[in-house]
Amino acid sequence: MKTKLLTLALALLLAGCATHTGLAGSPKTTPEMDVGYAVQKDMRYTPDGWPAELRADLWRPAIGGAKPAVLLIHGGGWVGGKRQHMDGIARRLARRGYVVMNISYRFAPQSRHPAQFEDARQALRWLRANHAALQVDPQRVAAWGYSAGAHLASLLGAADTSPADRVQAVVAGGIPADFRNYPDSPLIGKLMGTTLADDRAGWSAASPVLRVGRGSPPFFLYHGGWDRLVAVENAEAMKAALDAADVPAELYVQRGLGHISAFLFDGGAVRAGTAFLDAKM
Repeated sequence: MKTKLLTLALALLLAGCATHTGLAGSPKTTPEMDVGYAVQKDMRYTPDGWPAELRADLWRPAIGGAKPAVLLIHGGGWVGGKRQHMDGIARRLARRGYVVMNISYRFAPQSRHPAQFEDARQALRWLRANHAALQVDPQRVAAWGYSAGAHLASLLGAADTSPADRVQAVVAGGIPADFRNYPDSPLIGKLMGTTLADDRAGWSAASPVLRVGRGSPPFFLYHGGWDRLVAVENAEAMKAALDAADVPAELYVQRGLGHISAFLFDGGAVRAGTAFLDAKM
């Protein structure tokens, strides 16, 4: 018990140590909000004939008028995980006044890329198609994901994605930005159903860092500085690509945290990411 408490205390201490680059002047100031919300569980967002029946939870703030929305995408290496893992972020965003659509999607290896991206894109289309009933501003929709979810969220911000299927901002944590850096990854292998050697073009096309361009929306990237599963160099490369394309981008590195701990102890990153959305949306 004592060891667990010490570990928790150390993690919390390290979570407070972060570097934040890409801030252009003072962040936008907005009134503090802590509004009530309601949650609608298990809303089906896929149409008849979709390869799988997929559902989402809708977190709706108790305030009137058209509101910004966030499409929330969980991690799990594209082979697992569940949307409920993102409930903490959903709750914080809903209390801030955002409508949140927290989605499930198909898993590899049964469903290969781009199935997961197609699911996320369909969720975005569903959200916009129902914007009036949900009181959502369809021109203020962001995507937020962690790990595999960050990969999918970032593809929704790809410059070569149709503007109708593109989000207005992206928050990406622990992003695997460049598949070419992981030729032996069993998870990417299951997702792609190929090897890098046999399908370099496909692996490159699935890498967000290579899909950045002047049409990309603003990005907020956060990452654990001690991430040994998805190295922080991924986020740094993504930031560099966005900078080269003159796309507004921020990078928040949580020193001393790894891939899982940066998700579990993400308070500073989530606060900064939410402030970013307040400014960009």
